[in-house]
Amino acid sequence: MHEMSLAEGIRRIIDAQAQAHGFQRVTILRLEIGRFAGVEKPALKFALDVVLRGSTAEGAGIEMIDLPGRALCYDCGATVEIADRLDPCPLCGSGKIMPQGGDEMRIKDMEVI
Repeated sequence: MHEMSLAEGIRRIIDAQAQAHGFQRVTILRLEIGRFAGVEKPALKFALDVVLRGSTAEGAGIEMIDLPGRALCYDCGATVEIADRLDPCPLCGSGKIMPQGGDEMRIKDMEVI
């Protein structure tokens, strides 16, 4: 379950930011997760609930924001949203596309006190 290692990495980031900026508690944690990131959101939520115990983010609300898959079409030159990496361009139907986004996962922001 790689979601546990993702949760541990998120805790390390939160701990480092708490030390650097001196906040006492995270009330809301917002994560951006791309369509192709391969993250099981319920498993990540469970892992975060476990890993964040005893931290400044224990009990924080966790919001997961879905990011779409994006690709560049080599035939029409457009950047388009795609639901699957192998989808054709929705504008011209070409199969010559290069995924450009949707595999990211990052902390968007945190509300702290």
